[in-house]
Amino acid sequence: MTESARVLTVRYPDICRLGAVGRSRAGRPLLMLTVGQGARNVLVVAGPHANEAAVGGATVLRLAGQIAAARERGEDDGSAWHFLLCIDPDGAALNEPWLAGPYTLRGHYEYFFRPCAAEQPEWLPRDGVLQETALPETRALLGVLDRLRPVLQCSLHGIDVGGSFVQLTSEVPGVPERIGKSAAELDIPLESGSSDAFQWPSPGPGVYVMPPASDPAAGDGAHSTWAHAQRYDGVTAIVEVPMWACDRTADTTPHPDPDHALRTAGAALRRDLPTVAEVLRDIGPELDGADGPILRTVRELVGIGPRLTAEWDPAVRPPDAAPLPPMTHARVTSIEVYAQRVPLRAAAMLRRIAAVPCVTRLVDEWCAAYEAAYRPRWVPVADQVEQQARSVLAVYEELGPFG
Repeated sequence: MTESARVLTVRYPDICRLGAVGRSRAGRPLLMLTVGQGARNVLVVAGPHANEAAVGGATVLRLAGQIAAARERGEDDGSAWHFLLCIDPDGAALNEPWLAGPYTLRGHYEYFFRPCAAEQPEWLPRDGVLQETALPETRALLGVLDRLRPVLQCSLHGIDVGGSFVQLTSEVPGVPERIGKSAAELDIPLESGSSDAFQWPSPGPGVYVMPPASDPAAGDGAHSTWAHAQRYDGVTAIVEVPMWACDRTADTTPHPDPDHALRTAGAALRRDLPTVAEVLRDIGPELDGADGPILRTVRELVGIGPRLTAEWDPAVRPPDAAPLPPMTHARVTSIEVYAQRVPLRAAAMLRRIAAVPCVTRLVDEWCAAYEAAYRPRWVPVADQVEQQARSVLAVYEELGPFG
């Protein structure tokens, strides 16, 4: 990614600039590629979640090259585009081995890593006060936002199994039609009931609008760099594209028995995460000296199982909780996928630091069950990148010439 960005600065020396905006916890440079000059800034952030960095990085390079070529042809709308190549390079490095393949779910989880919440650069303190101990990556991102005051910030995310969708901090008319057309052309389902935006309004399939920060339904988004851009009247778009497509995530027909399905998913999550916790306790003495980002995430995941189901499982939902939205096949499937994904992530990361037979068996069995349940189909990398890039351009162009 870095080398490709440098090539662009050589090919377009009067248009592209590459520089560091900070350094990671491990000292890696946080590089930003700027294309063009103008008063209207757009910021595109790749790699906010370490396991999603690869496709986001490819999308950044695709967009940067496309815009630089347009500028060279004289097509200039007065905007400057700024691309953070990877906001969490330390985490991305831990995921890098899987990129050699094989491109199977089991191959993906062989080298899976995603940091615990406190070590993800986009999350901010709930009281809004940034402590001196804040991640250097978070400080760098906030510094870029405060300096650029972008009209649009795009955060490039991805999921293993599911569909494509976009979350917005403000509604942008025209976006649902644009991303829907693109997804249909690329044969990628639109995730029409994402558990990431369970209670968010949806102006169209695959598009969700974050409620105000004061609304509990906004969730973690209210305390993030996504919301930070709003102080400058900027819009943030969180763009999600799957590596493996699951067509059921686009099925908006009513589910025949959502109560049973949600109870089953909740029970499975509360069963499987404690299973990983028990294994972790049993092999604890073997992990001396292994304390690091991988183990910290495993410990976090195995401790939050009950809380993860309280929003949607009828067996544990508080009596005064807001009513669930109409439970379609898409909504139920998104929750079922989530309930299988989280324990699998915990087991896969534990295996990376403790490759003992009992952990390997969990990963093998749960990967097989995951694949059998959803029959996911691989989305070619070129199509993943195309859908992300088109989604970014759709939001930018539908904002209009003056935002």
